[in-house]
Amino acid sequence: MNLTRRMFAKLLAGASLAASSFVGLAHAADMPAPFDNAGDVKIALVRYLSTGDFFQAYLSGVERQSEALGVDLRVLDSRQDAALQADMVDQAIALGVDGIIVQHGLTESMQEAVQRAVDAGIKVVAFDVNVENPAVPQIEQSDRDLARLALEQAIADNGESWKAGYVYVPGIAPLDRRNETWVEFKERYPGIDEKAQFGTLDNPIANSNANQARSVLSANPDITVMFAPYDEFAKGVKIAVDEAGMSEQVSIYSADVSTSDIAAMREPNSAWKATAATNPAVVGEVSVRALAMMLAGENPGASVVVPPTLITQKDLLEKDIKNMEELSAKLPQFAHAPVAVPEWMPLP
Repeated sequence: MNLTRRMFAKLLAGASLAASSFVGLAHAADMPAPFDNAGDVKIALVRYLSTGDFFQAYLSGVERQSEALGVDLRVLDSRQDAALQADMVDQAIALGVDGIIVQHGLTESMQEAVQRAVDAGIKVVAFDVNVENPAVPQIEQSDRDLARLALEQAIADNGESWKAGYVYVPGIAPLDRRNETWVEFKERYPGIDEKAQFGTLDNPIANSNANQARSVLSANPDITVMFAPYDEFAKGVKIAVDEAGMSEQVSIYSADVSTSDIAAMREPNSAWKATAATNPAVVGEVSVRALAMMLAGENPGASVVVPPTLITQKDLLEKDIKNMEELSAKLPQFAHAPVAVPEWMPLP
C-alpha cells in the first residue's frame, strides 16, 4: 500500500496520541488511590492572610503542586476576617472537598471549624495556625529557626548590647513562635534593651506599621536595631527609618523574603541588613504534598517542617541577586525542600 504524505501524517499523529495516552495511563496506574483518578479529587485552600508577596508566592506553590497532581483546587480567601474564614471552612465542607489546607488564622476561630471538617471525614493540614487538633498536621517554616538566624546575624553585626524596637502582633501562630525566640535571646543577652514593642496587621500592613514606627523612632531616637520578624513589618519599619533619615543608624532584621524585599535590601545604604526565610512557593508545594499523603492513607507526621535560609544584604550584593528566581539559582538550599516527597509524588 502506498502512503501519501497526508496519510502518513495522520498515522503519525494517531500513534503519538496513543503513546501519550499510554504514558498517562501508566502514570495513573502508578499513583495510589484516590490519585489514580486525580481529576475527581477536590481540595480547598482556606486563607486568612493574602496581602503581600509572600502569600502570593505561597498560593503559586499550592497551585503548581495541585496542577502536578491533577487535582481540582478551590481557593477561598477571607482577607483577615476570622469569622469569614471559619464560614469558608463550612463552605468547603458543603462543596464536598476531600481535603482542606488552612493557611494562617486564629486558633479560637478555626478550632471548631476544623473539627467540623475532620468530623465530616475530610483530611486537613494547617499552615501557620495552631488548630489544636491531633488529626491535623502542622506545616511550619521552623519559625523559631527563622527568628534565631535573623537574631544571630543581629548579634554578629551589632554585638551583644543594643537598644531595640520590636514589631509583634500576638495571637498569630508563626509570630508567637518567633516571639518565643526573641524572649530567649533577650534572656541570653541581657544587653539587649527593648525600648518599644508595636505592630498591627491592619491593611495595608506595611503602611500601617510605618505609621507606628514613625512614632516609636521619634520617641526613642536611640534605637539601633529593629527586629521585625515578618517582611511586611520590615517594609513598614524601613519606610519610617528612611523618612527619619536614620538608615545609617538603624539596622533592620526580619523574616520572610520576596522580590520587592530583595530590591529594598539592595538599595544604597539600606537599613535592612538580613532576613531569614523559606521559599514561600516551596512551603505551598509542601502543604499540598502533605495533604495528598493523608488522602493516600500515608502519615506526613504531626509537624512538617520546611528548613529556613539566612539571606544577608551582603549575600544579595556580592552574588548580584535581584529577584526570587536568582535567589533560588544562587542559593540552592532555598530552591527546594525534600519534605513530604514519597516516591509516587509528582513534582511541579
